[in-house]
Amino acid sequence: MTPLADILAARIRGGGPISLAEYMEVCLLHPAHGYYATRDPFGAAGDFTTAPEISQMFGELCGLALAQAWLDQGAPAPFTLAEPGPGRGTLMADMLRAIRVAPRMADAAEVTLIEASPHLRALQRDRLGQVRHVETIEELSHRPLFLMANEFFDALPIRQFQRVSDGWAERVVGLEGDRLVMGLAPPVGLPRAGSEGEIYEVCPSAPAIIEVIAGRIAAHGGAAIIADYGGWNGTGDTFQALRGHAFDDPLAHPGEADLTAHVDFAPLAAAALRAGAVASCPVHQGDWLRAMGIETRASRLAAAGDHGAMAALHRLTHADEMGHLFKMLAIWPRDTPAVPGFTALNDDANHA
Repeated sequence: MTPLADILAARIRGGGPISLAEYMEVCLLHPAHGYYATRDPFGAAGDFTTAPEISQMFGELCGLALAQAWLDQGAPAPFTLAEPGPGRGTLMADMLRAIRVAPRMADAAEVTLIEASPHLRALQRDRLGQVRHVETIEELSHRPLFLMANEFFDALPIRQFQRVSDGWAERVVGLEGDRLVMGLAPPVGLPRAGSEGEIYEVCPSAPAIIEVIAGRIAAHGGAAIIADYGGWNGTGDTFQALRGHAFDDPLAHPGEADLTAHVDFAPLAAAALRAGAVASCPVHQGDWLRAMGIETRASRLAAAGDHGAMAALHRLTHADEMGHLFKMLAIWPRDTPAVPGFTALNDDANHA
């Protein structure tokens, strides 16, 4: 057992089974043994690789899209350029380089990283120099906000419910001897239909975070782009663990594996609308990157000697790689142009 497994087992013995959300939060954020508090999880030596780590092209195109949105809104200054869950700072570094095509934009930006891990904060400062660090979205300044979130929402704690004969039973983490196991809490009535055995997931904190982001954008201007794997009004068990670039039993190595779940973009868009902003239709990552010119950029990099550019293009955009699994959604103020590559969501549209 890992040190965190012992801590979790003691907690369960003392208070009973815990929700999946509590399990995820402890595993990822425990100050001494949590996954993000103790390691650099990115790249070949870590447990997973994100789009910015695959190629600079991803961050460059995200930066260019935010730069055009900034220009379309009259180049407000000063403004906040923010990223939640910024990893090593790779994406922000690529965006900062790209936005220099817009005169004065980089000088007007207050770079703000939403990061709770002291270990990752140090890596980010090594990459980016002096930046503002905050722990929560609520701490963002009340000024125009231009934000990029890549693989942030998939790591937020989720709750799972399983349909049983007399209601919905929450899936919880308990003990069988000394081993962590999944079980079911007593069923409750929920205003949701479903066939017996069906599982649905809810991320309690995601809509609240989006409401803060969209509220800032609606009130002060700005734009947000969200990229993550997931779908629209999805069902089923998507809770998973990655360890050493391979899938792992989510209960086997607490604190030593990355825990995530697919993002449901429908409640995120609804939260943005509630906050008074515009939300886009979700688009496949590959389609958005191609619309933004990634193929031309890859050809130029390859011609300049970047031998991995075309392989990165394939990995980021192909339907069998990240191109379809990952979706992108944008948020912007009412009565301003759409963020490049996105169209506004129609309330009666059916998005798959």
